[in-house]
Amino acid sequence: MSSPDLSQMSMLDLFRQEADNQTRILNHGLLHLEQSPNAADQLEACMRAAHSLKGAARIIGLQAGVDIAHVMEDCFVFAQKGTLQLKRRQIDTLLQGTDLLARIANPPDQDESWALHAGRAEVEACIANLTAAQKNSDADEEAILSRTVVDEAPNESADSNERSEPESRDIGSRSLRVSADNLDRLLSLSGESLVESRRLATFKDDMLRLKRLQRDTAKTIEQLDHLLNGRMTDELTQNAFHALRSLQTQCQHVVAEQLGELESFDRRSLNLSQRLYDEALACRMRPFSDGTSGYSRMVRDVAHALGKSVQLQILGLDTRIDRDILEKLDAPLGHLLRNAIDHGIEMPAARRLAGKPEQGHITIEARHSAGMLLVNVSDDGDGIDLDRLRQAIVARKLSNADTVARLSESELLDFLLLPGFSMRETVTDISGRGIGLDVVGNMLKEVRGTIRITSEAGKGTRFQLQLPLTLSVMRSLLVSIDNEPYAFPLAYVNRTLCLQADQLSMLEGRQHFHFEGRQIGLVAAHQILQKGSLHGKDEGISVVVIGNQHQTCGIAVDRFLGERMLVVQPLDERIGKIPDILAGALMENGAPLLILDVADMLRSVEKLSRDGQLQTVKQDDGIAVDQARKRILIVDDSLTVRELERKLLGNVGYQVTVAVDGMDGWNAVRTDHYDLVITDIDMPRMDGIELVSLIRQSPSLGKLPVMIVSYKDREEDRQRGLDAGADYYFTKSSFHDASLLQAVNDLIGAA
Repeated sequence: MSSPDLSQMSMLDLFRQEADNQTRILNHGLLHLEQSPNAADQLEACMRAAHSLKGAARIIGLQAGVDIAHVMEDCFVFAQKGTLQLKRRQIDTLLQGTDLLARIANPPDQDESWALHAGRAEVEACIANLTAAQKNSDADEEAILSRTVVDEAPNESADSNERSEPESRDIGSRSLRVSADNLDRLLSLSGESLVESRRLATFKDDMLRLKRLQRDTAKTIEQLDHLLNGRMTDELTQNAFHALRSLQTQCQHVVAEQLGELESFDRRSLNLSQRLYDEALACRMRPFSDGTSGYSRMVRDVAHALGKSVQLQILGLDTRIDRDILEKLDAPLGHLLRNAIDHGIEMPAARRLAGKPEQGHITIEARHSAGMLLVNVSDDGDGIDLDRLRQAIVARKLSNADTVARLSESELLDFLLLPGFSMRETVTDISGRGIGLDVVGNMLKEVRGTIRITSEAGKGTRFQLQLPLTLSVMRSLLVSIDNEPYAFPLAYVNRTLCLQADQLSMLEGRQHFHFEGRQIGLVAAHQILQKGSLHGKDEGISVVVIGNQHQTCGIAVDRFLGERMLVVQPLDERIGKIPDILAGALMENGAPLLILDVADMLRSVEKLSRDGQLQTVKQDDGIAVDQARKRILIVDDSLTVRELERKLLGNVGYQVTVAVDGMDGWNAVRTDHYDLVITDIDMPRMDGIELVSLIRQSPSLGKLPVMIVSYKDREEDRQRGLDAGADYYFTKSSFHDASLLQAVNDLIGAA
């Protein structure tokens, strides 16, 4: 290689990191395969590692690494097919290949041309040994060195200088990993601090209630002063009463002062916590450009190897992305680019015939949209041949011809994400194994993302990846299940619905509903989580639609609680995997909740259905006692009258709420549901006539029954109340318990 510039050094550093990770996987897998040669999971892991190393080596032009990794990949593929038995000779040879790949990534004396010159003979010998190992010959079995010798050989051949260099790199790497863990903990703690700061709002509300109670107490003292005016002849009694008034005034002043301090502290605390969290989160974010430095070179080299000319355009280089997501994007984007060059972009002659420029065009774009990260990989190639795709699906016995013929375009394109699926008949060192899109699908599952594939014949293909901005924060839909909050990751929620009884039907013994032209199965979240039972209310059944084209399900919950941004709290590894649960989080009031694992829930539903254990979601009139009781709001500035009416109505079963004046009552009827309002006329801030008028003018409250109970017993006062819209008018001096209860019963019925 020529003298490396900074960009080449950066790519080599990336390859070193990749080689370190993948050779570790290879060593672990090969040692396991030595004991269990047919372990399918280890064969798959080793094959993927070799495939990834091959692609990474090609990016920086290490052809020796490409050649060795390609032959190793062939060995694992043959072993998967059963045409090669991985015995001791094969394992030793593959371990030697793994060691050589590590040495190519970290060459002696940092000589990047080592594999082309000083190490060329060793590279050629390794390739010859790997090729010979594929023939299942055991003739040299006894001549092979023991595994211990093989493992120690690289160390014995290295001098002290060569050993010290990798060690220093390991130390730096470990230091970076520790720093990243510390940052993660800092982000988690800052998220908890942000949540805790919002709990102050609860204390502020309590102080406001205390302030209202003190105001009521002051009114009562004033009323008592008015009633006792001129009757307190005893000086001691007068002094005590004045002291009481003075104490009340002081209390009001202290509460008002402390409430102001609390509100100020609440604002400062919330602002500081938010800034701390934003700064901690920003430390995790990196520009998209940090993960794309090698793509242009890779596209150029792969295109030239295939006899094509392709230009890569990268948009959104400054888009900030969580460092963990950026690292996980590297391999999937590399596979998508290679697929676009090999499968999408046509040969120059074919592009000329189609009226296109000879040079193909591929675009990668990263941007934020609606709180999510969108990464698009698009090309101007020939598009995906849907007829060939249908033939490939049938040929691989993934579905029959009749079913495939009825599938929509999006359903057909989803098959591209299946493990091992490829439309290539032959295998090359670039494509043909069906690994690329499988890698993309696995990454999306890991980070809770989604993908949408679109293609237009003759114009190109686009892969749109939708990912969370960060793995530390999650947009979620909060629901109530058995009176406890749970969260659905919003990325996996297709729709929320409210279904009525006539929208449900039974199909093959399972409850279904119609959604977007399909029959979707319905199951209660309570059954999946084994928590209580759900009974639909009169207003309908709350349903969360989850899943994908292949498996969609409706999950019935008690009710929706809204959308939230949650700071994800991973569960302690010591408790293991909890079925149907992904992680934990804290609500704004500090209460804990669990984040649901949608993929796990779909598997649970499938198992319940397979075992014939799915229960029917019932819809009946069973409503909780508190919800069934009719609710009455009493609006009166007199504590005595409020309590008299509250006890009278409460004793016969009504659920009663009180408000201390017209303004308090107006706020109450706008924020909660009531079946009846009973109000006085003369009240501070807003009188009863104005309250009745506002209720009648409101589109949502216009039909709410209202009763006036007042000391004013003149006919003109009564007529004024009725003209405002009151349904009944009683005077406090003349009404009796029975007459009030009868009037209430006439208006809204029994409790």
